[in-house]
Amino acid sequence: MRAIGKSFPGVRALADVSISVRSGEVLALVGENGAGKSTLMKILSGAQPADTGEIFIDGERVRIASPRDAERLGIGMIYQEFTLVPQFDAVANIFLGKEPQRGPFLDDAGARARAAELVAEFGIDIPLDRPVGELSVGIQQLVEIAKALAKNVRVLVMDEPTAALSEREIDRLFEIVATLKSKGVGIVYISHRMEELARVADRVTVLRDGASIDTRAVTAFPIDEILQAMVGRPVDARFPDLPAVAADAPIRLAVAGLSGRGVRNVGFEVRAGEIVGLGGLVGAGRTEILRAIAGADPAAGSVAVDGKALRARTPAGTIAAGIAFVTEDRKAQGLVLGMSVLANTTLAHLDRFARAFGWLDAPAEERASEEMIERLRIRTPNAAQLVANLSGGTQQKVVLAKWLLGEPRVLLLDEPTRGIDVAAKAEIYELMVGLAKQGVAIVMVSSELPELLGMSHRICVVRQGGIVAEFSRAEASPTNVIAAASGAAA
Repeated sequence: MRAIGKSFPGVRALADVSISVRSGEVLALVGENGAGKSTLMKILSGAQPADTGEIFIDGERVRIASPRDAERLGIGMIYQEFTLVPQFDAVANIFLGKEPQRGPFLDDAGARARAAELVAEFGIDIPLDRPVGELSVGIQQLVEIAKALAKNVRVLVMDEPTAALSEREIDRLFEIVATLKSKGVGIVYISHRMEELARVADRVTVLRDGASIDTRAVTAFPIDEILQAMVGRPVDARFPDLPAVAADAPIRLAVAGLSGRGVRNVGFEVRAGEIVGLGGLVGAGRTEILRAIAGADPAAGSVAVDGKALRARTPAGTIAAGIAFVTEDRKAQGLVLGMSVLANTTLAHLDRFARAFGWLDAPAEERASEEMIERLRIRTPNAAQLVANLSGGTQQKVVLAKWLLGEPRVLLLDEPTRGIDVAAKAEIYELMVGLAKQGVAIVMVSSELPELLGMSHRICVVRQGGIVAEFSRAEASPTNVIAAASGAAA
């Protein structure tokens, strides 16, 4: 890709960006959220047109005006945001647009057999008959990968493919990447997990503010230099020190006997200023626990905030009680993409801005939104910008802004840094520490084990919908957390 340029209303996304990937090579494409990585790959896959620039495949200039053009040229794409049809099962999604046929009829049996072969490569059981909208985000990611591999790709783009995967699934994914390399497939690998680069990449290209900054062999590109190239300044990638939690700190959140869909007799407490991490494999029930606490799914049992039991276990009731829930799927569950940053930020707290006869105090609403944009360093031209036009990481900050505007007493975070760059992660970690110092109780689900260990005072390990182990910060280690999550520990 040579001298690619692209602009959106109020935003110059790409400015003369050039990258190349060789046969049998993994090129890591890194940069902050909003650097232009996803936009560049959408142009390669035909999802968006470039304003300027050229694309060459095997030395020949090509025109990619649609995803079908890209597919015909052997370009496959695994998007960070899924492209699945939630009402269809995994088989239908894997072969969508390329359904196997037997004569004039669809070959359903052949499609199912081929799909079974593909998902077996991941070493994980994907329910092929259930609508994918009912599956966890991690399982949906695996369906996306199988969908891409079902086509004979020559260039495969992976946009944050490990964001929702467990460590075991990540290892399996890297084995598949190695197999594809041996077959001569060129892979563009987008990731914010710097520790993955040495394992999977051959070269690294850094984008910053829509421009290509540097390209080197991964062995000649230390992580601290990659980070500095990404943000234009040195970045501390370490976890911040967590504030101490007094033994007599008040219990802010108390959960007892919580049972429901995917949740089995869950009970735990979180003190004011404490961060409790929920660990476990994808599909273990961590998200279901948070949804039950937040009132998003019906569940038996009790939830109390500051000693007061919640009677109305509905989203409105839990919000009124001071519980905020940052969901893992920001686009489907956390945002209204067709609305502005301002509207999304104030959406859950419109009663604060309501005046007589149902009118909203627009100036007050605008001031509140601007304060959150400044506080969270949300990269947007203005508060009127549509959320759909922002990068994934910036969208995540808008979700956080929406809930922090309500000054919660309990904050439920489901994969809060999924798809977030290193600099933005550091900001979110500092924000969590700041909230903990203010006495907010935080429950965090994370599939990133270093994050779970580095940002939790205690870790509760979830398996099959229940809490099977609990570790203090001093007791927790990668070995015992993984052992408990996989059932290897008693």
